[in-house]
Amino acid sequence: MVVGDFPIETDTIVIGAGPGGYVAAIRAAQTGQKVTVIERENVGGVCLNVGCIPSKALISVGHRFEKAKHSDDMGIVASEVKLDFKKAQEFKDSVVKKLTGGVSGLLKGNNIEVVKGEAYLHDANSLRVITENSAQTYNFKNVIIATGSRPVEIPTFKFSKRVLNSTGALNLEEVPSKLVVIGGGYIGTELGSAYANLGAEVTILEGGKDILAGFEKQMTTIVKKGLKKKGVTIETNALAQGVEETETGVTVKYEVNGEAKSVEADYVLVTVGRRPNTDEMGLEEVGIEFGERGLIKVDKQCRTNVPNIYAIGDIVAGPQLAHKASYEGKVAAEAIAGEKSVVDYLAIPAVCFTDPEMATVGLSEDQAKEEGFEVSTGKFPFAANGRALALNETEGFVKLVARKEDGLLLGGQIVGSGASDMIAEIGLAIEAGMTLEDVAMTIHAHPTLGEITMETAEVALGNPIHIIAKK
Repeated sequence: MVVGDFPIETDTIVIGAGPGGYVAAIRAAQTGQKVTVIERENVGGVCLNVGCIPSKALISVGHRFEKAKHSDDMGIVASEVKLDFKKAQEFKDSVVKKLTGGVSGLLKGNNIEVVKGEAYLHDANSLRVITENSAQTYNFKNVIIATGSRPVEIPTFKFSKRVLNSTGALNLEEVPSKLVVIGGGYIGTELGSAYANLGAEVTILEGGKDILAGFEKQMTTIVKKGLKKKGVTIETNALAQGVEETETGVTVKYEVNGEAKSVEADYVLVTVGRRPNTDEMGLEEVGIEFGERGLIKVDKQCRTNVPNIYAIGDIVAGPQLAHKASYEGKVAAEAIAGEKSVVDYLAIPAVCFTDPEMATVGLSEDQAKEEGFEVSTGKFPFAANGRALALNETEGFVKLVARKEDGLLLGGQIVGSGASDMIAEIGLAIEAGMTLEDVAMTIHAHPTLGEITMETAEVALGNPIHIIAKK
């Protein structure tokens, strides 16, 4: 192994080039810092390479394929719709290539050095970057740790050719005839829904009482209805016991309320959570404090107990969301530059790209009541919206939650077509401290799905136009 003779000096090192790391690096460079990014795999991290982006591309393919086969009621009769899955995978990969190439260009354009290798902290102001053939010491003033997370592996379901994590599921060479998904969270449900749209017979095994536990039951009921229409079998209170694997398939054994069951499939996808990538980095030796589930403790500026070491994204508390990591990356970079930036998770949205989509931001009705608010709520169905009818996408609703005394918007939930885009307006309204009246009085273009948000505010105020007000 070749060892660098002299340490390389830099202002700020960012470990990890995912959506948290690369955004932190760019913002740090914009504030005048000399920045070095260390990445052991690929620029863009899990999100761009094997997570958010490729999964949404595959979901889009599945959605279009399913709609092409089932649009008879709109006068579109396609008798021989065919899927070229190899070409679909090529499309997915092209999207990934464009975005990761774009990120590399942004880093280069901001004069940020990108170094490939494993980072190991030596002390609070130096680390070693280790590759297969060399090791180099870097001295720094500050470091931002943005190493993300990896799928949890169940001891009785070791990842293999037929036992897949999310990365493996995104890179299959063929659509399986049968697929078992262990875990009914957002990753399992999204990918299960996508493969069901592509023609697979899907079974979801969820250990809890219901799938998609982080979303309101009113929302998940609509999603489950859609899954069942696609032929998806959902087993709740199902405890996965083990798997028998052959060259051509798997038999998954599980238990429901004490009853032993099994299901055969081509593959089994395991999506039972993700664990933080904080091991084998020297964090303990430097004195970094950890909290629950191995997550790094940080303050409102993403600073650890070691003043010049920051941590963001999946390795700190909170939802494991790419946009949360990016947001925290900006805060950390600005804090290093001496700015007063602090994290505020008041209006952080969560989206699940099921069919239909679900999105939520702020407080749900139950959460608002638990926090002591007396609330006003409004709910408006997609089925009463002209644009939704024209799109033949009438499943779903928008719900708003507001403080009763003054109408201050506290939260919003959407299930329906375009929910992932529509939620931004509600998030902005919450962030800006807007009221139900502000939203209701904002002129929305007609006919659009965005009008549903305005109509929902009117329902909450007690003066809806396009549905009958409840007495």
